[in-house]
Amino acid sequence: MHALVSVRTVENALNLEVPKNAQYIRNMIMGAHAVHDHIVHFYHLCALDWVDIVSALSADPRAAARLAQSLSDWHRNTYEEMKATQERLQALVNSGQLGVFGSGYWGHPAMKLPPEVNLLAATHYLQALEYQREINKVVALLGGKTPHIQNVAVGGVANPINLDSPDTLNMERLYHIRTLLDKADAFVKKVALVDVAAVGAFYADWTAHGTGVTNYLSAPDMPMDEQGTEFFLPGGYIPAGDVGAFTAITSFDDPFFEKNVQESIKHSWYDGDWHRHPYEEETVPRYTDFQDDGKYSWVKSPTFKDEPAQVGPLANVLCMYAAGHEPTKKYVHQVLDTVSTLAKTKVGVPALHSTIGRIAARVVRCAVLNDTLAHQWRSLVANIESGDTSTFNPPSMPSGTVQGFGFHEAPRGILSHWIVIDNGKVKNYQAVVPSTWNAGPRNHNDAPGPYEAALVGTPLADPEQPLEVLRTIHSFDPCLACAIHLFDPAGGELVQVRAL
Repeated sequence: MHALVSVRTVENALNLEVPKNAQYIRNMIMGAHAVHDHIVHFYHLCALDWVDIVSALSADPRAAARLAQSLSDWHRNTYEEMKATQERLQALVNSGQLGVFGSGYWGHPAMKLPPEVNLLAATHYLQALEYQREINKVVALLGGKTPHIQNVAVGGVANPINLDSPDTLNMERLYHIRTLLDKADAFVKKVALVDVAAVGAFYADWTAHGTGVTNYLSAPDMPMDEQGTEFFLPGGYIPAGDVGAFTAITSFDDPFFEKNVQESIKHSWYDGDWHRHPYEEETVPRYTDFQDDGKYSWVKSPTFKDEPAQVGPLANVLCMYAAGHEPTKKYVHQVLDTVSTLAKTKVGVPALHSTIGRIAARVVRCAVLNDTLAHQWRSLVANIESGDTSTFNPPSMPSGTVQGFGFHEAPRGILSHWIVIDNGKVKNYQAVVPSTWNAGPRNHNDAPGPYEAALVGTPLADPEQPLEVLRTIHSFDPCLACAIHLFDPAGGELVQVRAL
C-alpha cells in the first residue's frame, strides 16, 4: 500500500482534498488487500508453526468433521472434505516429498494439536487458497491489477464512474464486487475466527510468551470525508499496554502523530549516529560488519514519544478496542469466549499481549475489515445514487517549500511517508514502514525493538530446531523487503534469483 500512502503524503503537503468516491474506492482496495493478506498470513505463512501436517495422516476424518461441525456451521466442514485433504497429503508423502509442506517442523516436541485438529487445520489451509484469491479479485477490479495497483493518483483515483458504460465502474461491476466480498466474509467469520480460537485454546501457555514492547501505535483509517478528518476505523497510541491511557490520532494533519515520530541509526548501517525526525533524515549507507555493541542491522530504529512502539494488527485491535469501536469489541470477545470455553478457563483481553494474541488479533482485524468493506461498498453506491460521480481533484504545485506526511494502517501496521517539496521538486523523502517499527535494532537509548524484546525468555524445546523463535517472529508477519530497499546507483546487479 505504499502507492496509497505516497499520494496521501503529497496531498497532505499540498492541502488537497479528495472526492468521497475516491476515498471509498481507495478504502475498498486497501481493505480487500488487507483481508487477502491476513488470510494468507494466518493459514499459509503462520499456521504451520502450530499445525503438524504429518500428524493429520493419522486422524479420523469423521471425527475431524464432527469436531469442525461442533465449532461452526461452515458448509464445507464435511467428512468428504476432510477425507479428500487426508488423501492429498498421503499422496504427497507417497511421492517421496511433501511439496509446500516439505520444510516444516513435523514431529517437533512443541507441537501440541491432536491429529483431528491438525487435519481440520490442513483442510482449511487448502480452502483458504481459494478464498484469498476471491477477495484479491476486488483489488484487481478496482485497482487495475494486483499486486501494484495502477489507479491511485494525487487528488483521487483514475476510476471513471458511468452507470451507462460497460467500460467504467458501473452497477454490474459493483454488484460483482459485492459477491466477492460476501464469499470472503463467510470464510473469515465461520472458519478463520474459529480456527484461531481453537489453536489458541490448545496453546494457551503461549499467552505468557512474546509480549515484548507494549507501547502500541496504530493509524486511523478508512477516511469518510474529503479532508481526512472523519475515519470509519479509529487509531492512536497506547503507552505501556494501558488501554485506559489511549490517545486518539484524529486527522491526516494530526500534530500528535507528526511531531512524535523519529528514527535512530545508532545501531544501523548508516553514516552517523543521529536520532531525527523523518523530515530531517538522510540515508547514507555505511556497512561495518556485525557489531554486538555497535551497528548490526540495515533497519533503522523508529520511536514514538522517544520510545519504541509495536505496530501491527495487535496494536490496531487494541487501539480500536480502547476507542470503543463496537465491531472490534464484538470479535475480540467472540474469540476470547471461544478460547475460554475450549480451554476450560477464563481468558481475557490481557492475554492478547503475547505471541498467540498477536495472531488472534490479526484474524479479529480481518473480521472487522469485512464489516468495514460492506459499509464502504454501501457508502460508494449511495453516493453514486445521489448523483456524485467525481473521483479526482487536480492538484496544483505551490512555490516555495512545503512538507507533508501520509499514513495508512497497512496489514503489518502503521505505514507513513514523509516529504519535503522545494519549488515543485522533491527535496527529501522518507518512509517509516511497519517492519521497520517492529524489526528495528536497539535505538539511541539502547532500548530493544519489538522483535528483540518479544524473544526474551522464549522457551526452546529443542535449541537445534528453534521453532518457538519462529512462532514469535512470524506472529509479527515480518516483511524486511519493505523495511529495507537496496539499489545500485550505477545500475549494477545486486542479487540474482534462479528458478529451478
